[in-house]
Amino acid sequence: MLVYFLAARSGRRARLGVLLFASFIFYGWWDVRFVPLLMLSILGNYTVGQMLSAAVTKKLPRRAHVLLTLGVALNLLVLAAFKYANFFVENLNGVAGTDYVLAHIILPLGISFFTFEQVGYLVDIKRGHIYNAEFLSYAVFVSFFPRLVAGPILRYSELEPQLTKESGTKPSAQNLAIGLSIFLIGLCKKAFLADGIASHVAPTFAAASAGYPIDFFLAWGGVLAYTCQLYFDFSGYSDMAIGAARCFGITFPLNFASPYKAGNITEFWRRWHMTLSRFLRDYLYIPLGGNRHGPARRYANLLITMLLGGLWHGANWTFACWGGLHGAYLVINHGWHAVSTRSDALARLRGSFGWRVSAHVLTFLAIVVAWVFFRSPDFSSAARVLAGMAGAGGATLPNALAGVLTPAQGVLAHLGVSFGMASGADFVATYSWTAALLLIAFTMPNTWELLARFHPNLPSGLDGSRSALYGRWSLTPRWAVLAGALAFIGVIAITHQSEFLYWQF
Repeated sequence: MLVYFLAARSGRRARLGVLLFASFIFYGWWDVRFVPLLMLSILGNYTVGQMLSAAVTKKLPRRAHVLLTLGVALNLLVLAAFKYANFFVENLNGVAGTDYVLAHIILPLGISFFTFEQVGYLVDIKRGHIYNAEFLSYAVFVSFFPRLVAGPILRYSELEPQLTKESGTKPSAQNLAIGLSIFLIGLCKKAFLADGIASHVAPTFAAASAGYPIDFFLAWGGVLAYTCQLYFDFSGYSDMAIGAARCFGITFPLNFASPYKAGNITEFWRRWHMTLSRFLRDYLYIPLGGNRHGPARRYANLLITMLLGGLWHGANWTFACWGGLHGAYLVINHGWHAVSTRSDALARLRGSFGWRVSAHVLTFLAIVVAWVFFRSPDFSSAARVLAGMAGAGGATLPNALAGVLTPAQGVLAHLGVSFGMASGADFVATYSWTAALLLIAFTMPNTWELLARFHPNLPSGLDGSRSALYGRWSLTPRWAVLAGALAFIGVIAITHQSEFLYWQF
């Protein structure tokens, strides 16, 4: 950052050169062999983009169509070669009875993110959004290190004005304070909360993968712990990316907005991984026809979009199942909305407090069930976990809790709950962590709400009025002390190598 602001005195190209060099160093630190892949991806897409811009400007639709098809196909071919080749071969072997074997392919970090961004860039040009893109600013757009390996998924139109401006590139105490505060909130989410609960997730899914029947309390404890881990993990990544960029005076779009507070599945997708939802809507759902050809076509488009969105997350049919479940949820939600708006009685029911609470609970439970497939390595493991959640594997509490629950033992026995040799400490730790993190997710303000009056993100279209309910962030000693406390907690929480959940995406 210091070198960046020193270079800014020499002009825009110098400071962008610093960002580009830093981004390649950042990416190469993981595995330097894949830096040429990133460079070639940038160079290839920029070249196609320039040719496509010329074709659109000269009103040559046929050439523009060919260039767009070529550019998208090359991007998807690279993505398929690294991410889906083994998946395809394994399924071919299973269907055709063949025994083809590919060499182990290392998945480049962030390949789905920077591929999608560049596909969006080409499509936008074909739609008539002509960019006066120079190579340096385009290369920084693709490789900018804060969000290179975990998003948010950006549009060139969002970053271009910030990269090409000649003024406003001096260090800003306010930007630094805002950026560091957001970064430290994200660091605590990831290093303290997500990594803190991670050890309570593995036992459930490891036992299911090994073929053991899963107890009711083990199943729910592990799945709810994963529900919290994934939320704070990816929300933490997004905050750290947004905060780091803001330190350089660059503002990113919002990527998370308390998605577990959603009252229906449509609202959930407006709040969860918002930049991916936007991409799937604008570059897949709408081109498929969106809602322009009647309800049946609309529901089919939703299912196709979410199935492909699931496969984007990983080369495994469990991810496709997760996407398909969310597609089915969206179809049911839109169908219910269409029916209920035609009935006065149903409209009154939807407006009642009891219904709103029930809708929140039902939405959350549907999300939790889908996470089982997202986390499980295969369908048999997922089935064991779901069977455990349904009580098929029995329900056993640790003997250590028998004394505490003596008054309720008759009721528990009637419900089929017994006491056994399970670890009481593990049980209490799992459910204590889960309860604490769910309380934070359901009741606490998110980063965007805390810093709303400082505009920490690009406009998102969400209502920011809730931010008035909270003690909002400000440039005061009190908040400086809190930021220092977050820094301390976040740093001391990093005691071992941290699990990177989104490496495969």
